[in-house]
Formats: sequence, C-alpha cells, structure tokens
Amino acid sequence: MHSSLITVFLAFAALPLATAAPTAEAELVGVFRRATGCTINSGQKGECVATAACRGAGGRSEAGHLRPAPALEPQASAPAPPTSNAAPLPPQAAPAAPDVNAATVALIKEFEGFVRSPAPDPIGLPTVGFGHLCKTAGCAEVPYKFPLTEAQAAALLQTDLKTYEKCLADKVADSVKLNDNQYGALVSWTFNVGCGNMGSSTLVRRLNAGEAPNTVAAQELPKWNKAGGNVLAGLTRRRAAEVKLFQTASGTQALPSRC
Repeated sequence: MHSSLITVFLAFAALPLATAAPTAEAELVGVFRRATGCTINSGQKGECVATAACRGAGGRSEAGHLRPAPALEPQASAPAPPTSNAAPLPPQAAPAAPDVNAATVALIKEFEGFVRSPAPDPIGLPTVGFGHLCKTAGCAEVPYKFPLTEAQAAALLQTDLKTYEKCLADKVADSVKLNDNQYGALVSWTFNVGCGNMGSSTLVRRLNAGEAPNTVAAQELPKWNKAGGNVLAGLTRRRAAEVKLFQTASGTQALPSRC
C-alpha cells in the first residue's frame, strides 16, 4: 500500500465510529448494531468506519459487517432489604416468682390457723382455710364446698400465695439477693399485711438501697405488730418467727429469680 494511502487511512481510522440509528430490534435486544466494514487494498478487513470515509481512502465497503453494541446498563437501585419468612419471636416473658419453701408454708399455717368455714378473723375480716380473705359474700369464689378439708385449705393457700410471691418479687430490686428462707419470711409478712403495705414499706426501700438484708429484716419486721392501731400478741410472735426464718442460713437462692 502506498505511504500516502496508509496515512490517509490511519487519519480516517482515528475518526469516531459512525453508527446508524439503532433499530427497534437493536433497542430491544441491546446486543448488536449494524455498521459498515471497510477493506483497503490488503484484502484484510479494517475498523468499521463510515462508507464515505472508506471509499475516500481507496477502500472497499462491505455492507452488513456487524459490531457489538454497548450493553445497556441497568439503572442502579438500592439493594432490597433482607427478608425472612420466619415468624417474629414473641416477647420473652419474665421469669415467674419462685414458690416459697416448706418452712414458709408451715409458718403461715401455724399463725393463720385452719378455719373450715368462713368466719371473722381477730380484726373482724371474714376468712377461711389458712388465712384466705373472702372476696365475695360467703367466700363464694372458693372452688370447694364448706366445710373445707385440710387438704383443700392447703391447696387454696398455694393458689393464694402466687399473688404475694409475685408482688414481692416485682418490688424487690434485682440487685437484692435473697435465699429461700429470707424470701419466704418476706412472703409470709406480705401475705399478712398486703401487697400495698409491703410495696410502700421502709423495709423494701432499705433492701433496694443495698443495706444488709439480715439487719433490715431484724429492724423492720417487728414494727408490723399492730392491727386496728393495737399491738397484737399473735402478730408480735409472728414477726419474731419471720425474723428467725429470715436469718436461718440457706444456700438456695430465691431472688433474683432465675429463668
């Protein structure tokens, strides 16, 4: 090939490629676009250039020569958040308040006494069984017929204790560690004075403030020996028994509750 022709060819080869407007098919498929192949003298196909440029350089046009079209880039989008078909986990329930030990049940039974049929207690409140305070006329809520057997009264007591175990466990801070005797003594006290009095007591406030439990119990429990404004000998004895139980060593932890 003459040097002049080579120079002309290279000049035209450097021009931007001319491409026809994409056909509907090319727009849909996005793969190839029709162009013109150019062969100059040597018989070897050169770069695809415009037909006029090819001919102006002394080459031969070959219609139908194909050149890949640029692939269409998908429009960027934010990645979809991960999904899961798993059902959401239910909220984890707080551990139930532990049951009191046998020593606690024996203490409560001793001081409450066994009453077969509803009758007024020392301050005139109707009770039945082992200290069950009647909530309706004639204690109609009790699921047993009167007179009760001791076994029925014991079962009723176990049901009643759930309320007092829970309200005590809810009010005592998790930082307070109580063994089963300490916990049982406080449940016995709560069963006697009620959840409201327990929750607002100086005893619970001092425990939650981090004071030594044995000291707090020994100083605070004896103060709860009055009913109707009068000191009752039975309550004085009961508080002393609760202090004794509280201070009885045990390696069994009751609070904080474990799952």
